[in-house]
Amino acid sequence: MFKNVLSFKGRIRRTEFGLTYIFYFVSLNLLDLIIGPESNSELAAYLYIILVLFLIYVLIAQSAKRCHDRGNSGWYQIIPFYGLWLLFADSDHGPNQYGPNPKGIGNDQEIDQIGKTEED
Repeated sequence: MFKNVLSFKGRIRRTEFGLTYIFYFVSLNLLDLIIGPESNSELAAYLYIILVLFLIYVLIAQSAKRCHDRGNSGWYQIIPFYGLWLLFADSDHGPNQYGPNPKGIGNDQEIDQIGKTEED
């Protein structure tokens, strides 16, 4: 979990997506408490902007990977309220064009088929 959070490639589970949102909101509130957008220091204001942009980037990257888990392009996240769908909807069964299922469900390998008989 939480591997390559800056990458837009691959798939993630609902748990990681939900934890990312929690991390985003907690971090944003801590930044507001510590630095705050109304800081008198110009350096603090630049630091605040850079950290908020970094948090937004991580959230967008994780949302794109969750869209991939649903079998959709990352651009689907701009649809209003689609984030709720990403949070509560289950993933595609098995591998899709974005990679294997992160839960491991439906990721059948050829080695697992050895010794099984074909049923007509």
